[in-house]
Amino acid sequence: MNEFAPDEYDSPWKEAVERYFPEFMAFYFPDAANLIDWNQAYTFLDQELRAVVRDATLGKRFVDKLVQVMLLDGVEQWVYIHVEVQGSKQARFAKRMFTYNYRIFDRYDRPVASLAVLADEHPGWKPDCFGYSVLGSETSIRFPVAKITDYHDRLEALLTEHNPFAIVTAAHILTQQTRGDDRFRFQAKWRLIRLLYERGWDKQRVIDLFQVIDWMMRLPKELERQLWHNIHELEEHGKMQYISSVERIGLEKGLEKGLEKGLEKGMEKGKLEAEQNTLRRQISRRFKTLPAWADERIAQAGQSELEQWLDNIIDAPTIEAVFETDNSTH
Repeated sequence: MNEFAPDEYDSPWKEAVERYFPEFMAFYFPDAANLIDWNQAYTFLDQELRAVVRDATLGKRFVDKLVQVMLLDGVEQWVYIHVEVQGSKQARFAKRMFTYNYRIFDRYDRPVASLAVLADEHPGWKPDCFGYSVLGSETSIRFPVAKITDYHDRLEALLTEHNPFAIVTAAHILTQQTRGDDRFRFQAKWRLIRLLYERGWDKQRVIDLFQVIDWMMRLPKELERQLWHNIHELEEHGKMQYISSVERIGLEKGLEKGLEKGLEKGMEKGKLEAEQNTLRRQISRRFKTLPAWADERIAQAGQSELEQWLDNIIDAPTIEAVFETDNSTH
């Protein structure tokens, strides 16, 4: 039986959606993806989504993204993405999609396209609408849903596709199928890693997707060491250094000292940097400038300060007001 904590899904999904958003859309929602002008920049609106959901009491959210895109017809649009990755059905899921949609519209007066990926293990559970009617008045939402269980019988086909989310989907399915069978999981994980090299992708994409697979498909230390040995031999044979480059070797050594602790610190650092960049972007957008003193304060800030400032910017009348804290004197 696997000695590690329960399999983790939300962090790898979050990383994959952020890094490969066009491919995410093309894989799960091709009709919508075909309407987007991918030659134009798209922007993750983390602060805008935070303002909408920070007071929500609608249950744990796993992966929520609000993205600003440009359509082929020249219209700017917002897309709300929700990835539900827990293993149990949620009776209020459709209501949550409805609530977030109207909250975003109410706060920003922007139409929102809501899309959902359901990665649970219940094939018959596929909520795609919510609504109510009172005295002849009707209010409702219907949203596209991609269901991971629909891909179970296409697992082998997924392993031949070149969209990175085919690999992500396959890794998710295999993580579920190998729960409690470490040897089977080792074989499945090793197969996926070999596929990363066979695709001919660049080094960064290989590393990115390896991290997703590694996050999902946890192994006991003995099998983890065997996996690293196999990776090293594969790279030596192919005369390449991707995963087992200097930074990956450092991670391997870290396994013996505490893999979980190292990953947690890395995730915290990544979250801190992401919030710093979000705050810089929001200040630049709101006040048309980012003074050097403000940039320096952001760079030196901790997690709690950043969260406070990100909340402040919603209503702050000046840049200085953004950096006020609950303990500030006015």
